[in-house]
Amino acid sequence: MRDLVHNISAVPALAPAVQAAAADGAAIDLRGFNRVAFVVNTGAIVGAGDFGVKLQEGDDGVTFADAAAAVVQGSVPATLAAASTYKLGYVGFKRFARLSLTKAGGTSLAIGAVAVLADPATVPVS
Repeated sequence: MRDLVHNISAVPALAPAVQAAAADGAAIDLRGFNRVAFVVNTGAIVGAGDFGVKLQEGDDGVTFADAAAAVVQGSVPATLAAASTYKLGYVGFKRFARLSLTKAGGTSLAIGAVAVLADPATVPVS
């Protein structure tokens, strides 16, 4: 079957904005889904903005720690490039996952991200 739309849920992981500082994305509740991928889009970089992104996991949606490399699929460079798209998958067993934007220097970066939840326990997904 070619129907993907009714078998995934897409939720905002990092609201699209011009970021001038480190920021944490939304806590994504994985309950009811067996897979998640994060799609990160960047826009313009101002003043040599040096930003990175990492995947974090947690049990309660409040307390997070960096996810171990063994449970992260894909990779992103230490410094995100302008006008680029990246993807990261999470295959760990914690209930919540999120993205964390890091800043090493510079001024700002336009960025946003979506979490795509797949392999639902119940279909169709509304």
